[in-house]
Amino acid sequence: MDGRPDPEQILKKNFPKGLESGHGRLKIFFGYAAGVGKTYAMLEAARDEAAAGRDVLAGYIEPHDRPETMALLSGLEVLPPRWIKYRGIELREFDLDGVLMRRPGLVLVDELAHTNVDGCRHRKRWQDVIELLEAGIDVFTTVNVQHLESLHDIVASITHVRVSERIPDRVFDQADQVELVDISPEELQKRLEEGKIYRKEQAGRAAANFFTVENLSALREIALRRTADRVNREVVREREAAGKDYYTGEHVLVCLSPSPTNARVIRTAARMAGAFRGDFTAILVETSQIKQENAKISKKMEANIALAKQFGANVITLYGEDIVEQIAGYARRNGISKIVIGRTVQKPHLFYVKPTLIDRLIKRLPNMDIYVIPDSNAGPQSRKWEFLELFRVKSKSDFLKTALILGAATLLSALLYRLQVGEINVVMVYIMGVVWVAYATGGRRWGVTASLASVVLFNFFFTEPRFTFQADAASYPFTFGAMLFCALVTSTLAGRLKQQAGIAERDSRYMQVLLNVSRSLRKGRSAEEVLEICGKQVKNLLGRNIVVYDTADGKLSGRRIFALEGQEESAAQTFSGSDEEAVAVWAFKNRHKAGRTTDTLPGAKARYTPVYRGKSTYAVIGVELKGDDTIPPNDKNVLNTIAAEAAARLTELAGE
Repeated sequence: MDGRPDPEQILKKNFPKGLESGHGRLKIFFGYAAGVGKTYAMLEAARDEAAAGRDVLAGYIEPHDRPETMALLSGLEVLPPRWIKYRGIELREFDLDGVLMRRPGLVLVDELAHTNVDGCRHRKRWQDVIELLEAGIDVFTTVNVQHLESLHDIVASITHVRVSERIPDRVFDQADQVELVDISPEELQKRLEEGKIYRKEQAGRAAANFFTVENLSALREIALRRTADRVNREVVREREAAGKDYYTGEHVLVCLSPSPTNARVIRTAARMAGAFRGDFTAILVETSQIKQENAKISKKMEANIALAKQFGANVITLYGEDIVEQIAGYARRNGISKIVIGRTVQKPHLFYVKPTLIDRLIKRLPNMDIYVIPDSNAGPQSRKWEFLELFRVKSKSDFLKTALILGAATLLSALLYRLQVGEINVVMVYIMGVVWVAYATGGRRWGVTASLASVVLFNFFFTEPRFTFQADAASYPFTFGAMLFCALVTSTLAGRLKQQAGIAERDSRYMQVLLNVSRSLRKGRSAEEVLEICGKQVKNLLGRNIVVYDTADGKLSGRRIFALEGQEESAAQTFSGSDEEAVAVWAFKNRHKAGRTTDTLPGAKARYTPVYRGKSTYAVIGVELKGDDTIPPNDKNVLNTIAAEAAARLTELAGE
């Protein structure tokens, strides 16, 4: 050994994982509002389990000002909370590692939708619960209806409150048992008035806002319906398991976009797919314009893609400039029965009515059921802002290129003017300059800017009276209009051609990488060769420092670093830490991605992807990420494909 702490010991100390065993069972106590008695019912059920001889541990119970509830903890073993210092204050958190060390038969974990503070292994408590279940520990937990992801928009429209703590519907639907804890709204209001839910000063505000009879009745109805829907899904699964076909033939397609309210569209489509028990597909049409968007827009798109995957959607990416044609073509080829799409409020045009994307889609698919969800937060004001964004100087180099090209066009035009070759040739010089600007710079803003500037320059330098912005000839307004029109059209086409060429080049590069990986892995005659090839290809693809951990005897056994030129020392420092290696060990043992930009151990310096197939895990690939750096979605897909290809080859070698 080199004197470094053993990462296995660090994992056992800081990130313990239970011995492999059967999957634990999950029971959720479900309610429609705070105070209905979820925690009370959970503690009563736990006491019954303890009386029957089960090993019960109260892992985390939210502190309540309700003596009758807290009294039920008497006689139960209570796990001390984990105290974490955050921004100068001590916060109580659930001690996941303490439960895994203790390994009870049943653990109570209150508030399933809770968001963990920085420093916990997972971002969400429901992820802690999943790890407990995978360790073979049964879990009792509580959650309210407003915390279900698919119901977020519906509940918000009733209560006018948007909760940030939400759980995926699959956690609720895959629970082994859901017990609805229900009381009447009037009884709940009485509890509120008696101070059994909130303190007196909070109760008054709650009664006036959230805890109205109308709100509570609506939430109660939603909770009852959601519970009934879950029971219906269980019946469907049982019928399917018995060989009775329950498939309806419905296939719901949702259209993804970077819009902040696209999440509402996704949730609506997910509820629809669940109600019809049909297939669910999410489609993203990647145009050249989307590829030019900034990092903020890209993060919104990634978040919407992740939300669609959370609902179990099959996410498909198509490439093309005509969004309607791509959606319509995919819908026809793949038997889509319903399309759910968002509608953005459009600013009306002055002289004509431009067909919207929705109008064109309905025209292309007249027999398709198309559901349009209004995007109320994106109106004309946002479009005005987008228009103003065209003229913000975001790149000094593009500004200088535009100025130099227009300057050169003006000098050449001055020479032609002295040779008296005619104004039409001067106009052509400026149009060629505009095309050059559109192709040499990034984005259409510079082409638009150059088009407007070329008209102004032509008017100032080459129309009578010269060196003024006056134009005496009656034909000049037409000349200016024609010049501006031609410049805008040609610059737009040139810019679009450049963007499409960039997309084609990128796609070609991805295909070449995958082809090279597939061929190279086939040539690998040992696990060492395969992992060496894998590490080099990932480094070349992502342009980042890479580490590949090998395995032996069911644990990580070696580490190989593939550093970029000149970054060998920094890469070694990044990947040599025992804490970093412990994250890789967690990814290996759990066969889940972990580390930076994930919801598990996000404080790591790298993102770790396990290389596995079936029940065998062969390696872990780590990608160094600095600051706010992320891996683009397309690169993630290629990385996952490379990991799958490597796992397939390693499986073949293991069987030889």
